[in-house]
Amino acid sequence: MAPPQGNETGKTDNDRAPDGRTGAGRRISRRSLLAGLTALGAAGAMGTAAGCSRVPEAGKAGEGNLLERLRAQGTVRLGIAGEVPYGYINKQGELTGEAPEIAKVVFKRLGVENVVPVPTEFGSLIPGLRSQQFDVVSAGMYINPDRCEQVIFSDPEYVMLDAFIVRKGNPKDLHSYEDIVEKGAKMATGTAYAEIDYAVAAGVDRGDILILPDQVAGLAAVEQGRADVFAGTSLTVRQVVEGSDRAEATEPFQPMVDGEPAIGAGGFAFRPTATVLRDEFNRELHRLKESGELLEIMRPFGFTEDEMTDLTAKELCAS
Repeated sequence: MAPPQGNETGKTDNDRAPDGRTGAGRRISRRSLLAGLTALGAAGAMGTAAGCSRVPEAGKAGEGNLLERLRAQGTVRLGIAGEVPYGYINKQGELTGEAPEIAKVVFKRLGVENVVPVPTEFGSLIPGLRSQQFDVVSAGMYINPDRCEQVIFSDPEYVMLDAFIVRKGNPKDLHSYEDIVEKGAKMATGTAYAEIDYAVAAGVDRGDILILPDQVAGLAAVEQGRADVFAGTSLTVRQVVEGSDRAEATEPFQPMVDGEPAIGAGGFAFRPTATVLRDEFNRELHRLKESGELLEIMRPFGFTEDEMTDLTAKELCAS
């Protein structure tokens, strides 16, 4: 989901090739974009820790038995932010979304049968994790250096482009953050979404951005004319406008920050001391990737081969 800003630094709500199309091409472009990073070694190998180098391995002493405790109690608490398609409670009152569905499979293989959702606002996910309100953030949270200072991440399960909710016909012809500046458009986005920083990097005044609780509120703001555009991840935007007769989604696009592509790749977040749990989770996640099961779990939520990635949390934390 997108992400990051302020103290939460952790959305929104999400592989970014400039054309946003072919899956294979995206993965190649990701590697080439990050090829200049140093000291990556054998990043991505299953046997290595997938989190950020900033987090000391000494953390294992503090919460090294968390996985065993979760196995003993048979339950893991997942922090979710109510964002489709990443992690949410459906109309039947059931926990679902790409991240919770992955978590159900992985934790069952780790010997933890039950997952319990703990809903909160996106901006409260990292604070809630650190204060032990839940055990894992299961919300497709973008991995970036600021967030890596506060939590440790699994490798990402997806990469995502951005898109806009605009009024039908896109009357202001908005297709990028630079367009928002050029056209003097009123922008809205979600609490603590990465799109805030993408827009600011393009020249949008932070104080002029309308901050809303989620993408549903964003759709309403555009439909009611309180905002010209709501920025979010392409999947979130595309799904939320379904059925609207007053708004539509733009084509996905690649955000740029300081002349470089801003890679939006989402993963699971853990407390810095929970390295054993993170590492075991990451091994199972890699097995799902290698077997093709990961895409099958995510496909019902709109994900395709285009969104699959072989990026690592180590790369993203260093970028």
